[in-house]
Amino acid sequence: MTMKYNATPGLPTGQVLEILESPRWVRVVFNGQTIANSRRVLLLRERNQMPVYYFPREDVDDQWLKRTDHTTTCPYKGQASYWTIKAGDRESENAVWSYTHPLPACEQIKDYRAFYWDQVDHWYEEEEEVFKHPRDPFKRVDAIPSSRHVKIYLGGTLLADSHRPVLVFETGMPTRYYLPREDVRMEYLTPTNTHTVCPYKGTASYWSATVNDEVHPDIVWGYPQPIPEIPKIRQLLCFYHEKVDQLVVDGTPVEK
Repeated sequence: MTMKYNATPGLPTGQVLEILESPRWVRVVFNGQTIANSRRVLLLRERNQMPVYYFPREDVDDQWLKRTDHTTTCPYKGQASYWTIKAGDRESENAVWSYTHPLPACEQIKDYRAFYWDQVDHWYEEEEEVFKHPRDPFKRVDAIPSSRHVKIYLGGTLLADSHRPVLVFETGMPTRYYLPREDVRMEYLTPTNTHTVCPYKGTASYWSATVNDEVHPDIVWGYPQPIPEIPKIRQLLCFYHEKVDQLVVDGTPVEK
């Protein structure tokens, strides 16, 4: 099921969204209770949005849901109704939505339920916990060792110089250059308490750089323990090349 629109990154030309049958067994847990449990979810991919799982109504346990008066309207899908999750001593307000009368092009998701990813506690695909959002089957992440010569400059100081980067090519993202710590001047970096989660790579830790008494917050990140699918970036460091003075690869500055 597809809708036609302008060219959309990550979607076939002319489509604003598409709805796919997913072969994955997906579960949603809140406050120790399994709220949704399905082997027949739909995956909705929408222009400029994260993928979303939609669950058949009968695979969502209604005993934990309370209908609210909240509604929203999407120009592509129609008007959504909402439910609050209440389990034990916790509530997650308007965490669940459904299109009970979707627009004709989205009839496939009629009465299916969807959840805001960050308003529940855990998501599982098969027996593996998944973070941030569903993995898009059309997104690819490749980590490839390289012998390119990579230099990083900040504040006129050479912060990294490496002939052994790992290049990460991720659909829709700029090429990222992950460098061994031995090739980074760690004396300029300070670990921070910032962490982010990527469903394709795992949990990232961050460092700030201090050069000429100026602090550049969270300008470097790395995955100390990446997920098993991408082990090559373990313990490597990557700079936001948009935030440094210059990233030079094989003698050529990379455009920000």
